[in-house]
Amino acid sequence: MSEQSIQRELQVAKRKSAKPMLWVSMISMVMFFAGLTSAYVVSMNREDWVTFDLPQAFYVSTVLIVLSSVTLFLSQKLLKKDNIQASFIFLLLTLVLGLGFVWYQYVGFNELKAIGLYFTGPDSTVSTSFIIGITFMHVLHLIAGIIVLLVVIYNHFKKKYSSTDMLGFELGAIFWHFVDVLWIYLFFFFYFIR
Repeated sequence: MSEQSIQRELQVAKRKSAKPMLWVSMISMVMFFAGLTSAYVVSMNREDWVTFDLPQAFYVSTVLIVLSSVTLFLSQKLLKKDNIQASFIFLLLTLVLGLGFVWYQYVGFNELKAIGLYFTGPDSTVSTSFIIGITFMHVLHLIAGIIVLLVVIYNHFKKKYSSTDMLGFELGAIFWHFVDVLWIYLFFFFYFIR
C-alpha cells in the first residue's frame, strides 16, 4: 500500500468519525444543561427564592444569536454554490453577531447587578445565582463556538472549503447552531419558569 493511499484512507476514517464525535460531545452538553435546569426547578421550592424579570439585554442577545444562525446558514448555502466571497462575508457577519451576543450577555449581567441582584455574596439570591451561573456556562460554550468560528473563517480565507469539501465548515456550523438552540431553550426556560 502506497503512502498516498494510506493518507486517503486516514482522511476517509477522519471524515466518518468527525460528525459522530461532535454529536457525542453535544449530547454531553445537553445532559449538563439539563442537570443545571433541573436543579433550578428543584430550588424554586426554597423559601428564599426571588422572582424577577429577565434583563432587556438578554432579549437583544437572543435576537443576535438567532440572526447569527441565519447568516451562517446563508454562508453555508453560498459555499455550496461555490460563491466563496459572499459566503465569507456572511461568515464574518456571523462572527460579529456572535460577539454582539457575548457583549449583550455582559450588559445583562450588569443590568442584574444594577437592580441589586448578584451572583455571589451577602446580597445574592439563589435564583440570581442560578440564572447568572447557567447563562455564564452558556457564554463559555459560545466562546468555544467563536473559537471554532475563527478557525472556520481562517480556513475559509485560505480557500480550504468548496462545494465538494465542506466538512470543517459543516462541523463548525453544527456546533454553532447547537449553541444557538441551547440559548433559545435557556431563554424560554428562564422566561416561563420563575
